[in-house]
Amino acid sequence: MDSPVKIPYESFIKIDRKSETSIYLQIANQLVNAIQRGFLPFGTKLPGTRAFSEILDVHRNTAVAVYDELSAQGWVESFPNKGTFVIGKDQEKPVRVKDFEENNLQNYPKITGFTFKTSNILDNPFEHSDCEYVFNDGVPDIRLTQIGQHSRYYSSILKRKSTQKGLGHYNHDGSEFFKEHLSRYLNLSRGLPISKNNLLITRSTEMSIYIVSEILLSAGDTVLVGDLSYFSVNMIFQKAGVNIVTLPIDEDGIIVESVREACKKQKIRMLYLTPHHHYPTTVALSAQRRFELLELANEYGFVILEDDYDYEFHYDKSPILPLASADTSGMVIYIGSFGKSLAPGFRTGFIVAPENLMVEMRKHLGIIDRQGDILMERTLGEMIEEGEINRYLKKSLKVYQERRDHFSALLRDNLGDVITFEKPSGGLAIWMEWNIPINLMQLSRKCAQDNLFIPKTLLYQNKNLTAMRLGFGDLGFDEMEKSIEILSQNILHFR
Repeated sequence: MDSPVKIPYESFIKIDRKSETSIYLQIANQLVNAIQRGFLPFGTKLPGTRAFSEILDVHRNTAVAVYDELSAQGWVESFPNKGTFVIGKDQEKPVRVKDFEENNLQNYPKITGFTFKTSNILDNPFEHSDCEYVFNDGVPDIRLTQIGQHSRYYSSILKRKSTQKGLGHYNHDGSEFFKEHLSRYLNLSRGLPISKNNLLITRSTEMSIYIVSEILLSAGDTVLVGDLSYFSVNMIFQKAGVNIVTLPIDEDGIIVESVREACKKQKIRMLYLTPHHHYPTTVALSAQRRFELLELANEYGFVILEDDYDYEFHYDKSPILPLASADTSGMVIYIGSFGKSLAPGFRTGFIVAPENLMVEMRKHLGIIDRQGDILMERTLGEMIEEGEINRYLKKSLKVYQERRDHFSALLRDNLGDVITFEKPSGGLAIWMEWNIPINLMQLSRKCAQDNLFIPKTLLYQNKNLTAMRLGFGDLGFDEMEKSIEILSQNILHFR
């Protein structure tokens, strides 16, 4: 059986002599690729090892190793005094030299050969820019993170023999050590009388909400959220096929009477809240309204999904305890992120709920994140145990409070005649409303031309509202001053 065409091996076999992968394996893998795609059909006779080595400019022993590898994998078969041939099924369509020229075997397919569902709901809303100055919606400053100290915790744990032994017997429900310490931490800092059995460890707040939605929400259910509300969470709810009803927010948080009226009109399955610092307006839900919402949840049977967004960042006074701390009927699910003030790789999410719901949640977590991160969880647990979390948070809070005060002063001095805002008692962002007619998208584009990027996710504009949420947490004083200078200069176009 002779080869049907003179095969240009050198055109589709590319050797990277700097690669850590041995040359013979590089060649063998590319020949297998050609066989799988039908460019070396059944019965194709491969060149002799001497000729093959000359074609590819490699040592003959390399060519021998290539053929041995192909034979071991079952792609070719060698016959004494005849040669080495490709094993497989007959191919009806002959392969032409032109086919090799038009099809580069190094390229992965650009599109699928099958159809699939697409989602506009889950389109990524985040933008990126090369501008030197950037506003965000309020994130911690990674430059404040004591990465070296955190790394020493991690490295020490990794070197322990007990840790190495435990890696082979990981409980996919999460690190028991971390859950024990996190439950105590949440008890002391948030007044949650929980045990480790009430905790589920996740990768993020978004993962927590996704798991909750998978279990508790069905298509057609009604979910109440604030107007305005956190866009990422709304995307998850929309993906679940629920009806989202927005309710008004004032200076004391969501208006309870609007919740009551919604319950009278229809069956409500869930109320989503960020009561500590409402996203995006930063207002705190009053203590009185928290009690009233708990009473409504008991009366009408809806779930309260309480997100502890920015709970750790309080400056002027102690935060009001979560609704979950006063819940005696099991109507509140408490979600949040732990270690937000740390480097991104040291953060994790969690869910607090009654034990019977935990059983079902662990089933879902076992599907989407069975392994978890035992090393990071152990690290965080020890940082809690030794008080490192509290020490670091105390230091960073002082810095963030100074930045909040400086940022507020800059806004007041430079834009005080065209905006209205309240200095927030916590969090890492300021909510400001404009008093003059202004197109925020145009403003954003003009600022970008001057090296200041304001993402569209920070802009809130409709017929009744023109507002922005500007984060200050990751900006030093010089960065704040330059950013506000650019912003105020571009406002002149709209005065």
